[in-house]
Amino acid sequence: MTAAYLRAAFGDRLDVTLVESTTVGSIGVGEATFSTIRHYFDYLGLDEAEWLPNCDGSYKLGIRFENWSTPGEYFYHPFERLRDADGFSLAEWWLKLGDHRRPFDRECFITSALCEARRSPRFLDGSLFAGDLDGSSGRSTLAEQRAQFPYAYHFDADKVARFLAGYSVDRGVRHVVDDVVHTAQDQRGWITHVVTRDHGDLAADLFVDCTGSRAELIGKVLGEPFISFQDVLPNNRAVAIRVPHECPGRMNPYTTATAMEAGWLWTIPLLHRDGNGYVYSDEFCTPEQAERTLRRYVAPRGDDLEVNHIAMRVGRSRESWVKNCVAIGLSSAFVEPLESTGIFFIQHGIEQLVKHFPDRQWDRALAQSYNTRIARAVDGVKDFLILHYRAAGRDDNQYWKAAKTRKATDTAEECMEGARVHLWDQETIYPHYHGFESYSWNTIWLGMGNRPERFRPALAHMDPAPASAEFAKLRAQARRMVKELPSCHEYLSQPGS
Repeated sequence: MTAAYLRAAFGDRLDVTLVESTTVGSIGVGEATFSTIRHYFDYLGLDEAEWLPNCDGSYKLGIRFENWSTPGEYFYHPFERLRDADGFSLAEWWLKLGDHRRPFDRECFITSALCEARRSPRFLDGSLFAGDLDGSSGRSTLAEQRAQFPYAYHFDADKVARFLAGYSVDRGVRHVVDDVVHTAQDQRGWITHVVTRDHGDLAADLFVDCTGSRAELIGKVLGEPFISFQDVLPNNRAVAIRVPHECPGRMNPYTTATAMEAGWLWTIPLLHRDGNGYVYSDEFCTPEQAERTLRRYVAPRGDDLEVNHIAMRVGRSRESWVKNCVAIGLSSAFVEPLESTGIFFIQHGIEQLVKHFPDRQWDRALAQSYNTRIARAVDGVKDFLILHYRAAGRDDNQYWKAAKTRKATDTAEECMEGARVHLWDQETIYPHYHGFESYSWNTIWLGMGNRPERFRPALAHMDPAPASAEFAKLRAQARRMVKELPSCHEYLSQPGS
């Protein structure tokens, strides 16, 4: 992703070399994304029809959270902003007017109905159901996202990597397949070159560390400390498995996160298979127990299917730009994949690198600004994930009791204290950019069964008719879209899609 983006941004004015080893594998997961990933592909000039079919891709309209409040209950966290009526969101009006026998998300979002009906976000002719958001966003970045695009993607991460490798090489990126056996530094500690087994010395001005949680350059060579989040987030391991579709026609256009005995289970439907995994705490579950649980739930007849056990390094490098090295991806930061933030962190890091790209003066202020923005985004996601565990209704075993009472950051505590009085807005969530808006915070809070002490007092003095009309309009639009849109599988399986 980094090599392709740098080449797209700077063209032949910058020489980019990517060194990749055949003996070091990728993590092989990270198959769900944010809707903002469209900015990445649009920046590269790639239409989804060019890459998605080559990567076993499917659509993601949101995340379905199952069993986080009580067994059998679920809600959707969609890519859809809340509508307003007379200056107050429908979430605020739902507290006063809503049918509380129906879940909050089904009352306040169209997307929940599309998820329930397994609908594609596109009609068979390729047009988007939210027509005003259709088309390329051009060479725009996360900072230019003004409207909420209604879907993201599920895809095979290995196939996306291979596709982007071909894209990069075709545009002039030098792809060296070799092993790095040594990293050389000058007297200041700056990296001068890496030594490869077969290609010799490879010198550069700037080095980008994409070596995953091994952090070969930023950590092992430059010695940058890693700040663990283990004190505030419970899970530190995962086990993953890839399962062929048994009923491909019933493809869900969403990621599922199901609360389990010692963590949660993900299900990511791709075009020809599902990606599944169990994220858990090894304080409450052994790897063997986790594997048995995962197989029992998603592949009871799949004894021949291989699993991938993953030790998660949850946290971030103290600084992601040190001297002339920038860490991108897992070498920079990682939090558990509950909100599909892994690829978002990569995209955000790449975009900020381009915006802060140095010249030969190596202005320290650029690196400082970069590090501040990266750290704030990661720390904001950390607070958002803390909310998930504090908001969860489950406390039926020692894991969930511990997760709900685990220490929180000061900023997360302040946010959650405010939510007991009234819902969040952009002024009261984590204050710096981290990829999530107030509607996401409120969706998790309300979806898991929490409520402020009462609705906003101002609503008692306002005419409820405009809000009631907006609720009715939303329900009518949802019914129409469910009727008119094809299923996700029908759309993605048609020739040329």
